[in-house]
Amino acid sequence: MKKLMVAATLGGLMMAGGLAQAADYQIDKQGQHASVNFKISHLGYSWIYGRFNDFDGTFSWDAAKPEASSVNVTLNTASVDTNHAERDKHIRSADFLNVDAHGTATFASTGVEMTGDNTAKVTGDLTLNGVTKPVVLDARFIGEGDDPWGGYRAGFDATTTLKLADFGITYNLGPASETVDLIITVEGVRQ
Repeated sequence: MKKLMVAATLGGLMMAGGLAQAADYQIDKQGQHASVNFKISHLGYSWIYGRFNDFDGTFSWDAAKPEASSVNVTLNTASVDTNHAERDKHIRSADFLNVDAHGTATFASTGVEMTGDNTAKVTGDLTLNGVTKPVVLDARFIGEGDDPWGGYRAGFDATTTLKLADFGITYNLGPASETVDLIITVEGVRQ
């Protein structure tokens, strides 16, 4: 307990002394260090899982002032992958993501509200299928520190549930499939 108190006090002094500061990070999408996954109910009997293979983004993070953090992500909607070629083709069609007209989806944060020591609500604007709506991500800070290659990294995960109709996706999949859960993990390299 004493060690924890000493570490917390030293950490607070370092932050107060200006040693901790906001930094910009590039999301490291290589080697599954970051992922944008989703799941949707299949007829209310099971789950279909998928992911987007191509995305890029940045975030700003300051442990001393987490409410000043921000994140921006751009995702290639044609990179959807549910491990089923015909289903992926249908998801790319005008029935769902309409990738010919809307090849990218974006998320730009507008605010961060800390809800616990390592948790936060990240509010932002999500543009999907040509529709922009505010969404709230339930985010969790995983950790930060030096990597073996001389860099410095920070990592987070987040979840949210989207109502498909809010983004103009009205293809009837049945009442059990009106929402989709997003599961996001990001690890960034400090720039």
